[in-house]
Amino acid sequence: MQLGQVLRASARARMVVLAAADQVVPGTPSVTAHTQAAADAAGLHTTDWAALSVLNLAGRLASGELAERTGLTTGATTRLIDRLERAGHVRRTADPADRRRVLVEPVPTLDVDTIVGPARQRLGELFQQYRPEELAVLFDYFDRAADALLTATREVRARAADRGGPPS
Repeated sequence: MQLGQVLRASARARMVVLAAADQVVPGTPSVTAHTQAAADAAGLHTTDWAALSVLNLAGRLASGELAERTGLTTGATTRLIDRLERAGHVRRTADPADRRRVLVEPVPTLDVDTIVGPARQRLGELFQQYRPEELAVLFDYFDRAADALLTATREVRARAADRGGPPS
């Protein structure tokens, strides 16, 4: 199995890897530093850059889905969408399946490939050093780690809400 086959084998794992390359998932000092550099290059705050990266990977999402994927509260997500919309990076559209529901979709105003190209190149070179079966284990881990972190995020938010935590 070639790298391309492994990437196609799990769309979710591919999204996690690309998200890491686009610096959506902070976690290490090097990722955090690159996230800041990419956001600076785009002229955005790191939170706005992260959300825009999520939207670029997903295509379009409802605001609640964007909130869950970014780990932001619903109120913070609404303000984020307002900022990105004012800057021309996203637009709100009616959901074709449910006209009452609004979706947020990216507007291609930034040359994202130029900004994240070096990270994607370096990660691609790194992945080339692994055998297909090793890549399959890595992608399985990425899938499971993403689910575990999202579950943990929901648990932390629920506990904070139970204690009268921050408003959404």
